[in-house]
Amino acid sequence: MTTRPQRRARSIAMTPAELDAFLTEQRTCRIGTVSPGGQPHVTPLWFAWDGTSVWLYSLVKSQRWADLMREPRVAVSVDAGETYGELRGVEILGSASIVGDVPRNGGYDESLAEPERLFAEKYFEAAQFVDDGRHGWLRIRSDKITSWDFRKR
Repeated sequence: MTTRPQRRARSIAMTPAELDAFLTEQRTCRIGTVSPGGQPHVTPLWFAWDGTSVWLYSLVKSQRWADLMREPRVAVSVDAGETYGELRGVEILGSASIVGDVPRNGGYDESLAEPERLFAEKYFEAAQFVDDGRHGWLRIRSDKITSWDFRKR
């Protein structure tokens, strides 16, 4: 899948290296799904970024999971900054797909080795990921990525 290039506000867009560093460093994203009846549902969640996709370790008995099983289109937002001149962020529009067993019940899975390593290091300062049997992995592949960094103004 090819990600569409950003067309608006290119002067404040992050470079590919800046975007990669930002998504690697930030700890919380907000994920928007569509609930039954068309209502938006937005929740904060920890995530891992592997340089091409956002990986979410989500409770399988959650509204977010139910929404994505019915409608895989998703919006993910990651932002930082306290004052207007410090604001920066990324919006990813794409689709979610399940990777691995649901719920995740341990054992080696080559397709999850990298996101589990990244997640364990980022949030638990651990070399190995330990699942809890209540979550599953979702991979968000982007159709469009928009970024902004007001510090460039």
